[in-house]
Amino acid sequence: MTKRARTFYLIPYVFWILLFVIAPIVLIAYYSFFDIDGNLTFSNYVNFFTPVYLKMTVSSFWYAFLIMLFTLLISYPTALVLTKLKHKQLWLLLIILPTWINLLLKAYAFMGIFGTYGTANKFLEFIGIGTQQILFTDFSFLFVSTYIFIPFMILPIFNALEEMSPSLTNAAQDLGATRWTTFWRVVFPITLDGVKAGCQAVFIPALSLFMITRLIAGNRVITLGTAIEEHFLVTQDWGMGSTIGVFLIIAMFIIMFASGAKRKKGAMK
Repeated sequence: MTKRARTFYLIPYVFWILLFVIAPIVLIAYYSFFDIDGNLTFSNYVNFFTPVYLKMTVSSFWYAFLIMLFTLLISYPTALVLTKLKHKQLWLLLIILPTWINLLLKAYAFMGIFGTYGTANKFLEFIGIGTQQILFTDFSFLFVSTYIFIPFMILPIFNALEEMSPSLTNAAQDLGATRWTTFWRVVFPITLDGVKAGCQAVFIPALSLFMITRLIAGNRVITLGTAIEEHFLVTQDWGMGSTIGVFLIIAMFIIMFASGAKRKKGAMK
């Protein structure tokens, strides 16, 4: 393919990036300098560093970290088991299939499962515990969020495990290493790039969750995504909503750069 042909095919991609990535970011940055009355101001950035928004930021990072941690603890063993199965590609497809279902539909499904008369409470009644308040709790929020993000964590870890040569683990075992030592000293370091990619794919979108916080957590969990939705749709303070969006975008870029730089450094070694 000639250089002119490559340039021609690159035009739609560049146009897409400019229209749907660069332009929205520029608009968000632009509106962040206006107050609710349309006056040019820097007060939005000053207000962001007040205790209310700082507490919200810490809460967002904390819940995103918990979601990432629980997702990793479930996904890594699952990916290890998948690599040992006979029809592993089929099982992987079954894990990925739920991502094709609309997020809103899954949220409403869990509202029915965790509701007072839902399947979860029916089971608790059957084993003698009785009806419990499951919906609108931190547990339900973390459970549903973890369920939603599990496929995004499993896939990069599974790919990293598949690319690893079996001769490495065989050599470690021949040298007398236990299974735990083999995993911790051989398998995990080799698949660390997949773990980082999965953590990045989970942590960044978990920072901006808002629909699940309303439907599943009942606004008991307040995140930056919830605040952005509130300012744009309820208070109509687009300036403050855009300011929160700016800081959220900056945080996402920092996380992407930090994890990407570490992976690149590790690859150079």
